[in-house]
Amino acid sequence: MPEFTTLISGLSFTECPRWRDGRLYVSDFYTQRVLAVAMDGTADTVAQVPHQPSGLGFLPDGRMLIVSMRDRKVLRREADGSLIEHADLSALAHWHCNDMLVDHDGRAWVGNFGFDLEDGSSTRTTVLICVDPDGTAKVVADELGFPNGMVLTPDGLTLIVAESMMNRLSAFNVTDGSLGDRRTWAAFGDLPTSTNFTEALGQLAVAPDGICLDAEGAVWVADAVHSRLIRVAEGGRFLEERKTDGVGVFACMLGGDDGRTLFACVAPTFHQAQASANHQASILITTVEVPHAGLP
Repeated sequence: MPEFTTLISGLSFTECPRWRDGRLYVSDFYTQRVLAVAMDGTADTVAQVPHQPSGLGFLPDGRMLIVSMRDRKVLRREADGSLIEHADLSALAHWHCNDMLVDHDGRAWVGNFGFDLEDGSSTRTTVLICVDPDGTAKVVADELGFPNGMVLTPDGLTLIVAESMMNRLSAFNVTDGSLGDRRTWAAFGDLPTSTNFTEALGQLAVAPDGICLDAEGAVWVADAVHSRLIRVAEGGRFLEERKTDGVGVFACMLGGDDGRTLFACVAPTFHQAQASANHQASILITTVEVPHAGLP
């Protein structure tokens, strides 16, 4: 099995990797930074987000959108590097906002936790939000179990969403900023029966976190509770598995010059106290046969 090598280490907890113009853009949660990482491992800070950056994406004109998690906003990085509010989602999102996909028209699709996983709150379903290019936001789907990573197929007609607490990837038909009914794209097991977060995690065969799409229509899934990346076909069949030696993997992205470099955001823990104190997160890389497709 191909081994991983380390692109960069000494980070707090990274999420939402995005490949663009020869660099990997990624959020480092607990240092409040958005980084641009070159293939030699050097990194530049391109934004500081006091309320914790998460989802990343790019508007058609190249300006970056950044999810500000804890105040549930989407920020826009202007050409001069300044950050301004693009959308306030606090009235729509049930708890911290997380991953985001920005499509070719500049619409941003944004997930959220739905509950406070830090204080032992019961798990509950939540909504998916669409932000139009002018910053107008609306709920486009509900009853999702921790909507997380997303991909958009190359034709722009299907949005696939990782439901981290539901053992599944779900798909929606996309029409002009609206979504059709949810359907199961890949099921990994039964739905959890417990609403206790820790117990529910233990009932997951796969906890799909970040995801990315390849040119054969398969989805690479970061399985957040089983220290592995899995390549999955529609219907749920495993095509490939790459383990990360017991270290948690929370996001992935295909990139590099030929689209065949698989980036993995790994860390020994996602808990804020330990992750922010120890800075043991890394980004690993390996090579795959089938290149990137679609968005992000």
